[in-house]
Amino acid sequence: QVQLVESGGGLVQAGGSLRLSCAASGRTFSNYAMGWFRQAPEKEREFVAAISYSGDMTYYAGSMKGRFTISRDNSKNTLYLQMDSLKPEDTAVYYCAASNRYGFSHSSQYHSWGQGTQVTVSS
Repeated sequence: QVQLVESGGGLVQAGGSLRLSCAASGRTFSNYAMGWFRQAPEKEREFVAAISYSGDMTYYAGSMKGRFTISRDNSKNTLYLQMDSLKPEDTAVYYCAASNRYGFSHSSQYHSWGQGTQVTVSS
């Protein structure tokens, strides 16, 4: 399995931006499609975005499309999530995850997970 470590979370005001990173190790990063999920208190884990092995295809949850951008740098074994125009309802723990196939939005299709990074958006 690939090991994943997220970073870049923090406290930001509504309308602000954050960029999350997910560093991968242990296996060949480019062999995996990747995704971002989030989980707010007392809510189920929610799909945010997915990216293909090379990064040429991306897929977003409807509410994030146009505000969030997923990307990857396979030379650095790193996944990114650029979050703009943040809203208080974006407050959650954000997780990166690896999958053997691209295009899944359900967490059960991802086999490796990071520990999460907290994002808090104040109003």
